[in-house]
Amino acid sequence: MSLALLPELVEPFVAGLLGACDVDGGPTDEQLAVLQAIVLQVWHRSDLDLHAQMPLAPQQLAAIVTSPTDRRHFQELIVTLEACRHPLTDAQLDRAEDYERAIGITGPDAALFRTMVDQGTEQAKADFARFLLGNTNERVEPSLRDAVAIDGASEPELVARIEKLRACAPGTLGHAYIEFYDLAGLPLPGVEASPMNHFYVGHDMTHVISGMGTTAEAEVALSAFLMGMADDEVNRSALLASLIVHEAGFGDSNKVKAEQGILARPGAAELMAAEIVRGGECRADFSRIDHLAMADRPLADVRAEFGVLTPINPNDGHHLFW
Repeated sequence: MSLALLPELVEPFVAGLLGACDVDGGPTDEQLAVLQAIVLQVWHRSDLDLHAQMPLAPQQLAAIVTSPTDRRHFQELIVTLEACRHPLTDAQLDRAEDYERAIGITGPDAALFRTMVDQGTEQAKADFARFLLGNTNERVEPSLRDAVAIDGASEPELVARIEKLRACAPGTLGHAYIEFYDLAGLPLPGVEASPMNHFYVGHDMTHVISGMGTTAEAEVALSAFLMGMADDEVNRSALLASLIVHEAGFGDSNKVKAEQGILARPGAAELMAAEIVRGGECRADFSRIDHLAMADRPLADVRAEFGVLTPINPNDGHHLFW
């Protein structure tokens, strides 16, 4: 499971993460809420009082957390927590970078967040658009990877292909996929001109199989689910993209307007942590499989194949098709 730790590493991890947020008067309430949710749900340490922990300095943390996997997980959590500081400041970026240098891991977040702080939102949006293009290319629906999309034009052939899924029997993946758009009030991919249409097919199939809805909280939680399912570069980038759009608040798309502070909403941090755990229970990553080829299969069978478990609260407004 992603973010799984040896029991003896939990307290140093927490102390290091508190140190990474120890600027401008200390961790914010939102940063503490997100860390608390992970401590409780991912590491099962209800006894750990965040306020009683002494922060660990970067070199102290690096001396204790030595494995490449654990260090990568630590850096991923730094990214999550720095995105949760509003406004994001030079002091927070500098502090995060101190820890990243100490453990020898720096991700694309460093440049994106630095641009936002140093050069403003508009330049950060441009940098994010370039990052997103590279990220989404790996997540395009497999059978559409070689399909040519004309810039600025809709895709009637893609729409027609998806419309055929309306004939799929109730209870199948294809039937639920069409219902997903009906419930969300979204146009089918290809109706509107967008370079993201082939990505949306795969992404929205992932919504359906995981049973995640389309609220902003669910979008962040879905990306956390993906990282729990397979902690690779593609899924880590997906979580960063989601945090930028829904937490840092500077990455608009044609479907989604950027928001800030989503994880401060009631239950949002807990939802994200729960979905990290649920994603980690999966047997394999289903986000980049050929979903269209499986459209006639019962959704329940697809979920069973990949080990997708029922959410803790499937009726919380952030889940679908349970």
